Amino acid sequence: MKEYTIDAKNMDEKELNRSIKKLAKEYDKITINNPQSKHNICAGLREDVEIEINGSAGYFVGTMVDGPKTHITRNAGWFAGDNMTNGELIIDGSSGDGAGQGIYGGTVVVRGSTGSRTGEIMKGGTVIIGGNSGFMTGLLMMGGRLIVLGDVTEDAGESIMRGTLYVQGNVKSLGKDAVMSPVTDDDIAELKEVLEHYDFQVDDYSQFKKITKG
Repeated sequence: MKEYTIDAKNMDEKELNRSIKKLAKEYDKITINNPQSKHNICAGLREDVEIEINGSAGYFVGTMVDGPKTHITRNAGWFAGDNMTNGELIIDGSSGDGAGQGIYGGTVVVRGSTGSRTGEIMKGGTVIIGGNSGFMTGLLMMGGRLIVLGDVTEDAGESIMRGTLYVQGNVKSLGKDAVMSPVTDDDIAELKEVLEHYDFQVDDYSQFKKITKG
């Protein structure tokens, strides 16, 4: 495996992204040190490459990517993984609003909690939140699966059209057009497969609730 390390401390966002895109054509893994919560890291990246971000990222990390596997060791800002087509984004900490917004495919994992409108207008793929998620989680979902291991607040599944929202914890209220039902054996098998793949430990899968269009 060919690896390269970038020190982003004295780089602006455009310079950093130009470097990432150039290096991704030659290297299998790129490590970014001192990211300093810069915005738009890896925006538009379309190479099959591993990205390790040692620290926190700002807004729109991994936006509009197709292929890379990105790992953030701390936190991320708003709209992590926005409009991802394919790939993987794993955030060890928490993230802001709109994690997984509009994704078409791939997987976004936030091991901590996230803000509001998680999975908004997502069309496919998978979003997993290890902690809690804020209001209007799953807003206008058009497809895919959104899994929250903690609690969600108001208006979960607001105006959902397609796709499925699974919540293990409490749901403060449902949004317009959303209905909640118990999980089936098939749902449990699906949840178990994907959550174990990402090293989440769940004692009782029957606690999950399924939110879909009414």
